[in-house]
Parts: sequence; C-alpha cells; structure tokens
Amino acid sequence: MAHGPYGLGRLALPEEINAWNLDILPDGTGLPDGEGDVWTGDEIFSEYCAVCHGDFAEGVDNWPKLAGGMGTLDREDPLKTVGSYWPYLSTTFDYVRRSMPFGNAQTLTDDEVYSIVAYILYSNDLVDEDFVLSKETFLDVEMPNADGFILDDRAETELERFSQEPCMENCKDSVEITMRAAVLDVTPEETRAKTIAKLIKDTDPKAPKAEAAEAEGVETAAAPVAEAAPAAEETAPAVEAAAPAASEAAPDPALVAAGEAVFKKCKACHMVGDGAKNRVGPALNGVVGRTAGSAEGFKYSKPMLAAGEEGLVWDEAALHEYLADPKGYIKGNKMAFAGLKKPDDVDAVIAYLKAHP
Repeated sequence: MAHGPYGLGRLALPEEINAWNLDILPDGTGLPDGEGDVWTGDEIFSEYCAVCHGDFAEGVDNWPKLAGGMGTLDREDPLKTVGSYWPYLSTTFDYVRRSMPFGNAQTLTDDEVYSIVAYILYSNDLVDEDFVLSKETFLDVEMPNADGFILDDRAETELERFSQEPCMENCKDSVEITMRAAVLDVTPEETRAKTIAKLIKDTDPKAPKAEAAEAEGVETAAAPVAEAAPAAEETAPAVEAAAPAASEAAPDPALVAAGEAVFKKCKACHMVGDGAKNRVGPALNGVVGRTAGSAEGFKYSKPMLAAGEEGLVWDEAALHEYLADPKGYIKGNKMAFAGLKKPDDVDAVIAYLKAHP
C-alpha cells in the first residue's frame, strides 16, 4: 500500500531501519555488542589498514595519519589525527564501522571494529597495551581534544547580517574570471588535463583535446605512457617469452579462490576482472607477463617507468619479489602497500592475477 502525500513507496520495516541506522552517539548510544583488544587490533590493522595508514597509524604518502600531532593544533599547519583532534571516540568507531576498509566498506565485524579502534587509541598513547574496548569501557577513554570544539551558533549570531536586503551599491562594473581551479593545481593530476581540455573544448568545439590541453601548458595524462611505449617495444621479446610460461597450465581453482581473498588488501587501489579501470593504481588485467610501467592510460612513477625501460617484465619471479617488498624491489615507486608477508599469500595472488589475462 502506498504511503505519503505522493502515494509512493511503503513504510520501512524495523529491520531495514536498523540496518541503515548505524550512527554512534558520543555517550555510546548505538554501540553494538562486542569487544576488541589492542593486539588483535594490531593484527587486523596490519591486514586491512596498514596499506594506507602505515603499520603504526603513521600514514603512508598522502593517506591520512591516524596517530601523533599532539600539541600541534595551535600551529599554522596542525596535524589533525584521532589523538590530537577528534573530540569523540564515537566518531572514530562510527567512521571505521561505516566506511572502512577503503573500497570494501562494512565488511568488518563489530569485534574487528572494536579491535581496530583499540589499536588506534594505543597508537596515540591513549590506552595501555592490555586495554580491551567494549560498550562497558568505551566511555573510560578520554579524548584529548574533547573540549576543543564550540557549538555552532552562527544561526543566532551571524544569520541576521546575511539575510537582509543586499545594498546593491558600489558594485563592480563587471565580473571577470581570473583563474580556474584546474590551472591552480587543485585538481588531481590524472584528471587535470582532461578538465582543462574540456573547458577549452566547450568554448571551441573544433579544438582537439590534445591541442586544448597543450594550449594551457599541461601535459596530457597519456604522455608518460607514450614515453614508455618505446621501452615496451624494446622489451617485446621478453614479454613474448614470458607469456607462454604464464599460460602453460591453468591456475589451481582453489589457489585462485585463496588469491581472491588476499586481493582484498589490494582492492583499495587496484581493480581486476571485467570492467577493471585504473584507479590509484593501474588495472591489473594481464599484468602477468607484462612489461613494468606499461598499462595504458596510467601515470606511473619515474622509477617504475625506468624499470620497464630496463626490461623488467612481471613474470612470476619478479612478482614474488615485488609483492613481498614493493618499496625495496623498486625504490622510489609510489605503491604504498608494505607487502605481503606470507609466501603462500603471494602465490595465491599471482594465481588470481593469472586467471585474469
């Protein structure tokens, strides 16, 4: 039966509301049953979170730091972390439970969320190593910046000033656009050229995209790949030699299934399978047997491009070494992942990747 003034839809069932109503209030209202200790959190954090936030919540590259920053909020460039800035522990719990891990949200159990939050607290020196977080101990945690926020009273103190009739006097004769955000370099690099090209294309439909981007002095996103193309041609024999070896036998289905589970650690940055696209990292379809730094349309780091130019091909041996220690194998590359510590996990992921030629 339809409801509401427009006669659309139906009343939500209680179980549907409960599934959607995940928010946790500062006083602990809404917390689920469960518990988690610091060292269990350490293990789970290492598996699901360290790829972006570091093993010690110190952050990796541009991914957020979750620990540290105490006493920096009065500086020009403060470090805002869970320990230094967030006023309520409920915000941390709610965010982890609702949105993490990146690319695979709401797959953690409540016990896992309690454990991860306990480890984040420990990383900020807010609890001891034997601390167990639960509904009962939640309010025992004192957040350092709990009193650092004020109520938003702008509706009472400022709204009146901005809700009067405009004066419409002493206005400028004309308004001009002096700069665009894309040119100011606040747009991500991989979309910047496309954005500028579109702006110019909209103004002049006859302007080719490459020429439009060039008119603004911006390299197109495909430029680095184009530079790497000769290297791919030079190492083509190596690729051809590696490809048959990669396809001699079909991967073990059980190993592929295990690799799919391990690949969850990679999904924050990489896609594989039907419809896979470049994200933070390149799409990995056909990576086994491919020259390093040669995925079409992805902007690689200079060290990765150099490795490809020197003849590096992602055969199983190379993948084994790289996946175990990405930063050590190709120093200076921009892959943030710390590496797979278990050789069996590496075998499984390679089998999974081989299943997506």
